[in-house]
Amino acid sequence: MKVAILGSTGSIGTSALEVIAGYPEKYDVVGLAAGKNMALLNEQVRRFQPKLVSVLSSAVPDRINACENTEILAGDTAARAVAAMPEAETVIAAISGSAGLFPTLAAVRAGKTVALANKESLVMAGKIITAAAAESGSEIIPVDSEHSAIFQLLEGRNRADIKNIILTASGGPFLGSDKETLAQVTPAAALQHPRWKMGNKVTIDSATLMNKGLEVIEAHFIFDLPAERIKVIVHPQSIVHSMIEFIDGTVLAQLSYPDMKAPIAYALSCPDRLHDIVAPMSFAEIGKLTFEDPDHEKFPALQLAYRALDAGGLMPTVLNGANETVVERFLAGEIPFTEIPRIIARVMDAFTEPQEMSLDAVIAADQWAKEQARRMAQSA
Repeated sequence: MKVAILGSTGSIGTSALEVIAGYPEKYDVVGLAAGKNMALLNEQVRRFQPKLVSVLSSAVPDRINACENTEILAGDTAARAVAAMPEAETVIAAISGSAGLFPTLAAVRAGKTVALANKESLVMAGKIITAAAAESGSEIIPVDSEHSAIFQLLEGRNRADIKNIILTASGGPFLGSDKETLAQVTPAAALQHPRWKMGNKVTIDSATLMNKGLEVIEAHFIFDLPAERIKVIVHPQSIVHSMIEFIDGTVLAQLSYPDMKAPIAYALSCPDRLHDIVAPMSFAEIGKLTFEDPDHEKFPALQLAYRALDAGGLMPTVLNGANETVVERFLAGEIPFTEIPRIIARVMDAFTEPQEMSLDAVIAADQWAKEQARRMAQSA
């Protein structure tokens, strides 16, 4: 299988290359798209010798030590060329945030099998992407551990027998914290996730539970289920990745130690499986698994996502754009942790534009939400 990776120097991209490196007879990396980490990208290019490489900045192509047959592209649209390159059969879409929208859409429109780790693209433009997939024949396989679990659990099932899907949430580093503690949270503390190693933005989203909210919206588009049939339960051990509940009251779950290489490997190999991707489970060592309902009062971001999904149209786009901006402002030390959901709610309240669904409207709503969030953060 020939594979292109969008976001090759991020956490998902590097994990994907680790999986691929273990199976050189099965996978051939033909394209890499990266941002600014030239040192790591150079190492990846040397090792995997892709045919096409893209970088975000036009000022850095000469810093890439490409092999003889590697073409280098640069600029805002270069990743789209990697996404749609004819040689690629599967595209791992792992560019973080709204920046991943156009490259992901390019891969879908080109009819690729898309291993989707960029949930924001579906949150922003789920109807557009799913319609494009239906037209091109592109298959979207989820890489988020929760959606991968549901994807696996649904295989061969009669959809009429499914009552609900249940996404698990770790609860992040502040599970059980009181409001006073949350008000004093620092960026350094928020980046210390107890279970997962992720990029900064996703880690902060996990701490606020916004990540789970975005995953609820993502699940709506991937599995074509209404919001009321997508449940969330907090599971601090992150062993159960998600569950499906049947109409007879029984439940199936997918379990493994928390390691993103597992869903990445399955997205590449399904319906087959690869050997020795993660450590085997030791239930005696695990001892017990616990679950609790989300605390919506302390972590209101999850409810904001349900609200956006209920409103439909461009409201999920507004939610995502506002969230990206306030997370940046929090990481820069400009606003308190507890202001993240408050500002997002205010931006959503202020959105009164027509809810037409077009790519131009999505981009306009995203830019509007980011500007509103920036202004509100400055006055917070």
